[in-house]
Amino acid sequence: MKLIVGLGNPGKQYEHTRHNAGFRVIDEIAKAWNIQVIEKKFQALIATENRDGEKVMLMKPQTYMNLSGDAVIQAVNYYKIDTKDILVIYDDMDLAVGVIRLREKGSSGGQKGMKHIISCLHSDEINRIRVGIGKNQQIDTVDYVLGKIQGEDARLHQASIEKAKEAAVYSIDHTFNETMNRFNKKDHLK
Repeated sequence: MKLIVGLGNPGKQYEHTRHNAGFRVIDEIAKAWNIQVIEKKFQALIATENRDGEKVMLMKPQTYMNLSGDAVIQAVNYYKIDTKDILVIYDDMDLAVGVIRLREKGSSGGQKGMKHIISCLHSDEINRIRVGIGKNQQIDTVDYVLGKIQGEDARLHQASIEKAKEAAVYSIDHTFNETMNRFNKKDHLK
């Protein structure tokens, strides 16, 4: 089984915020597959789908960002999912709006949801897709990540959400190394 986790915060007030990039990618995958991520299990909203003989679970933890690992570890323990079969998608302020980056291990880079997942799984060898949201030095970090994307940034952000969706789906049938080679190109949004 593959587990694709999109990080975000539950609730209508957070729906279109920068911090919910992971939720948006999960929603785009579900839309492409014509399914809904609405089943409540493991302190998350989930949907399970068979894709070319591979069982795939889409997950949106409902624990709020900083405790995302609680939902992930429950699913991992229940289904005995290997960490190599987990993909986590989340926002990253260190990447410009419109950019995605894939990594197969490393620190959380300060992203608290990813930090909690690494702590709960006792491993930093977790595949991830980081969706760039950029920074604004004039706005407090919390206000910025919980703010809504507007203008030209909204178009670039949507393009990165689409590209992250493509990468996540591609990773189901390919090694993560192959997926990184394909989607970590500098011109991937042109």
